[in-house]
Amino acid sequence: MQRRALGRTGIDVSLLCLGTMTFGEQNSEADAHQQLDRALDAGIDFIDTAEMYPVPPNGETQGRTEEYIGSWLAARGNRDQVKIATKVTGPGMDYLRGGSRLTREQIIAACDDNLRRLGTDYIDLYQLHWPDRKTNFFGKLGYQPTEDEDMTPLEESLSALGELVTAGKIRAVGLSNETPWGVMQCLNLAERLNLPRVASVQNPYNLVNRSFEVGLAEFAHREDVGLLAYSPLAFGTLSGKYLDGARPEGARLTLFERFQRYNAEPAQHVIACYVDIARRHGLNPAQMALAFVNTRPFLISNIIGATTMTQLESNIKSLEVELSEEVLAEIEMIHNTAPNPCP
Repeated sequence: MQRRALGRTGIDVSLLCLGTMTFGEQNSEADAHQQLDRALDAGIDFIDTAEMYPVPPNGETQGRTEEYIGSWLAARGNRDQVKIATKVTGPGMDYLRGGSRLTREQIIAACDDNLRRLGTDYIDLYQLHWPDRKTNFFGKLGYQPTEDEDMTPLEESLSALGELVTAGKIRAVGLSNETPWGVMQCLNLAERLNLPRVASVQNPYNLVNRSFEVGLAEFAHREDVGLLAYSPLAFGTLSGKYLDGARPEGARLTLFERFQRYNAEPAQHVIACYVDIARRHGLNPAQMALAFVNTRPFLISNIIGATTMTQLESNIKSLEVELSEEVLAEIEMIHNTAPNPCP
C-alpha cells in the first residue's frame, strides 16, 4: 500500500481511504466490521466518517456510522493501527444542536460527541464538513454575492479547532467542500494568529468532476494542502452500471432519488465514453476510474466506498491497475471535449 503525507502534520496515511457513509443505512454493523477488517488487512489504515452519517442524513440514524466504527475499535482493540478522519456538520441540519453551525460552541460540542461515539480519546483529522457561508459547493455554480450574510467567521471556527488541538482531542484539521478562497483564508489565519494549519481538502474528484484542478490543485502543490478525493466513482456511475437507464437492485441511485448529481442526462454520454475506453483496453471501468484518481500528484488519499464485499475487493484492486499512456491520452481527449459535466 502506498502512503502519502497528510499535509505538513507529520502524519502519513494510506493511498486508499475507507469511506463509511453507508454504514448504518445500506450496511449493517456486521457488514461495517467486515469491511473494516478487510480494509485494514489490505493495508488501508485511513478511515473517513462524519457526525451526520449515514446518508441519506436524518435525525433517526445520525451518528450511527461513528458508533459502528467505535464498536469495531472496541472489539478489535486496534485504535493505534488506524487513522480516523471525521467531520463537524456545516449549517442546515435542524436536528443537530438545534440547527448546525460552525460556531465555537457547536464545534467543541460536536467533537465531544464524535469522540464518544467512536470510543476514542483523539481524532487524527477533524474536518469542517462544508462552509458556514453562502458559496459554491455540492455542485453549485454561478457565485452570487449576498448582503448582510449570516455566517460564522472562519477565524472563530479555526480558533475552536485550535482549542481542540491544544486539548489533545484532535491531531490535525481539514476542510471539506471548500473553495480556493476558503483555503487561502484559513492558511492566512493560521500564519497570522498561530492557529492550526489546514492539512487537507476533502472535495469531490472523479473523471466527470475534475474541478479541483481549476484552483485548488495549485494550493496542493505550493502549500501542501492536498486532496482527499470523495465520490471517485461519481456515485458508482463510472462503473457503467447505470447506463441506458439501468437501476440495479439495491444500488444507491435505485434506492435514493436524491442522489442526482452524477445522473444528469448530458453526463450519460460522457460516462459511456469513459466506460468504452476501459472496455476497449480490457480494463474494469470502475478500476480504471479509481486508478486515474490514484495517479493524481495533488492527491493525498482516494476515499473508496462500497456496499458489498465484492465492490470493496474490486476497489482495492485498483491499486494494481497501471494506466497506459494511450489510455491516459484518450481520457484527456474526452475531458477536453466535455470538461466537468458534473461539477
